[in-house]
Amino acid sequence: MIIRRVLIANRGEIAVRLIRSCRSLGIETVLAASEADLEALPARLADRTICVGGARPAQSYLDIEAIVAAALATKADAVHPGYGFLSENQRFAARCRAAGLIFIGPTEAQLDAVGDKLKARHHAVEAGLPVVPGGAVGSGEEAMDRAREIGFPILVKAVGGGGGRGMKLVQDPFKLAEIAALAMAEADAAFGDSRIYLERFVTSGRHVEVQLLGDGQQVVHLGDRDCSIQRRYQKLLEEAPAPNLPDSLRAAMRQAAVAFGRHLGYRGLGTVEFLVDCQRQEFYFLEMNARIQVEHPVTEAITGLDLVAEQIAVAEGRPLRLTQDQVVFTGHAIECRINAEDWQRDFHPSPGTVRTAVFPAGPGIRVDTHIEAGSAVPPFYDSMLAKIIVHGADRADCLARLRGALANCRVDGVATNTAMHQALLGQAEFAAGGVDTTYFARFLEQVGQNG
Repeated sequence: MIIRRVLIANRGEIAVRLIRSCRSLGIETVLAASEADLEALPARLADRTICVGGARPAQSYLDIEAIVAAALATKADAVHPGYGFLSENQRFAARCRAAGLIFIGPTEAQLDAVGDKLKARHHAVEAGLPVVPGGAVGSGEEAMDRAREIGFPILVKAVGGGGGRGMKLVQDPFKLAEIAALAMAEADAAFGDSRIYLERFVTSGRHVEVQLLGDGQQVVHLGDRDCSIQRRYQKLLEEAPAPNLPDSLRAAMRQAAVAFGRHLGYRGLGTVEFLVDCQRQEFYFLEMNARIQVEHPVTEAITGLDLVAEQIAVAEGRPLRLTQDQVVFTGHAIECRINAEDWQRDFHPSPGTVRTAVFPAGPGIRVDTHIEAGSAVPPFYDSMLAKIIVHGADRADCLARLRGALANCRVDGVATNTAMHQALLGQAEFAAGGVDTTYFARFLEQVGQNG
């Protein structure tokens, strides 16, 4: 089926990104917006905007019936969920199908297979991927028994969690039962699912992920990304390809990701996330994100592909438009997330009104944003204002361009973390490449911030 009109069930920079790709494909766009976003840039760029509810996400962007009703009322052919909100919600995908709408994403069965972390782990084992030692537990007593098998330190994870939510590190065996019980209660409150599981905590690990694209029959990888610069499991900077990774390890991870996608008969965009044990030079499957990622622009930069266009082509029922041999990687790319937060005050959120918004431009520089002078930054949503993406001939060239780009980025009216990124780029350890997930905390200590 040819898609002629898409309802975009999201906001912010990803909504702008989707609108621009659809426009280049000759596809009309309808934006589903909350009351807080009716005057925002995406609403002005879309061919049509329809209000789906109040400012809080539960009243709008998470309201399945309101979004489906909006799609039907505007005679949309398809719904693109972007990332976050309902993008990996199996019920939403099923509701779209029942309403005769194309869900631009994987199948409901695939969302179910990878949305539950225990199911995803089971599928990874079936596909032959290595997994972190661990398993499900139902009580503090079971947690202690499992912990004795795999050893401390331990990560307690909520089955229904994601993006670092529902995750706790336990180093003291005497605190495990208490923390496990607390994690179960918090998981039930946050996700409606009290199940937890334990994993061995890798002391020195890197977060490396592989981008997949499948059509239900064939699966190709579009390279890897390093996302190890994180604060409290939230990514701040991503780059492609992952620097200083042994060729054999990189090839094995890419092959493992493709094997996982083939095992699922995967359709659409998806990202397989791995934990690389820096000491053992081994990797473990972590999870799969069955949607477009925030950091997808770095993959677009090194491949020259429009991943949204590829998503839409697959959703229309077309076979992949490229083979693995046709995927060519060029240069290096880095993305910085510019957030509305005061990084010198423990990253305190900074909602308000943007007075000035000046973003860099030039060869190899891309800015994805929904912000301009006068834009409101509501307190109800993620704090990301923009993504600065730089592409260079190699990592050194990329870093030099990125330093210049950040120097020419100015947002006033709300606090931002731009200066934090500039300080990070000045660190020798980061410039050398290949830091682990503990590095950012050390960086904050070095520059005198408590993080």
